[in-house]
Amino acid sequence: MKLYFAPGTRAMRPRWMLEELGVPYEVQQLDLMKGEHKQPAYMKIHPLGVVPALDDNGFVMIESAAIVMHLADKFPEKGFAPAPGTNERGEYYQWISYVMTEAEKPLVEILMHTRFLPEAQRSPTVIATSSQRFKQVAVALEERMKGREYVVGSKFSAADVVVGGVLSLGAMLGQLGDYPALQAYVQRLHQRPAAQKVFGH
Repeated sequence: MKLYFAPGTRAMRPRWMLEELGVPYEVQQLDLMKGEHKQPAYMKIHPLGVVPALDDNGFVMIESAAIVMHLADKFPEKGFAPAPGTNERGEYYQWISYVMTEAEKPLVEILMHTRFLPEAQRSPTVIATSSQRFKQVAVALEERMKGREYVVGSKFSAADVVVGGVLSLGAMLGQLGDYPALQAYVQRLHQRPAAQKVFGH
């Protein structure tokens, strides 16, 4: 398997999953500053020219959460996904979808308007609005994580890779200050050897 990767991007999530699985894989690192992700060869792999993409023996997948779920299902013996048809599997889908559709977008807006866009294009209004939106989304996650070690069931799963990956961005941007359960959750996840290898802690 080959993972098309760049540090500090959504590609961190599937790389974390691969490390948790402990299976052989190759990293094809793309230099975003040099525009390697926009070259014709890579645009054939990912039509938007972004990372990640996974080449699984000729089967190419894009979208970080989809790749993480695919990998968990590909190695069921590793136990990183609840059994299909169970309530826990439903929660697994729910929380992965929740962070990807509700939590990630406002965090990316904050990231763009605080770190990536030229100063003249940054908007304090967008930052404030996105921060408020994230707070609304984070309340439900905070309640979910009170008294829990993992987001689904009683053990670590691929859902924690996706939820923890998104919340790691929130922590980096200083957005978890009001949510002690989420702060503790991210810190706990980052203590895992696979996460330390990927995030560099």
